[in-house]
Amino acid sequence: MSNNPQHLRYSKEHEWLSPAEDGVATVGITAHAASALGDVVFVELPEAGQAVTAGETCGELESTKSVSELYSPVSGEIVEVNQNAVDDPGLVNSSPFGEGWLFKVRIDEAAGLPGDLLSADEYTSFSEE
Repeated sequence: MSNNPQHLRYSKEHEWLSPAEDGVATVGITAHAASALGDVVFVELPEAGQAVTAGETCGELESTKSVSELYSPVSGEIVEVNQNAVDDPGLVNSSPFGEGWLFKVRIDEAAGLPGDLLSADEYTSFSEE
């Protein structure tokens, strides 16, 4: 049973999204995804200022097992990337909901939040299937 933080929203691609503060939300991958990937050895993130689209790829994570695409759970503009996760990819495994966050995005208000984001309980059920 995963211990997914209740205050976050989740995508079916295994990214999490924090509640927006002043229109900016934080994005990372879930503990389930980090575990499935194995030891993350390389993180490629979008650049600050880059536009991202909900459901589209915006980077990748490379582990000892495989390479996995990173998807943006919302549309908007990247305002910050976690350079610590780029410099120390193991943070994605050791602290996926904390220090291993990946980027911050200013959500496109016109696009809003996609309707397919899951609650913590919905994501737990989805990821255990």
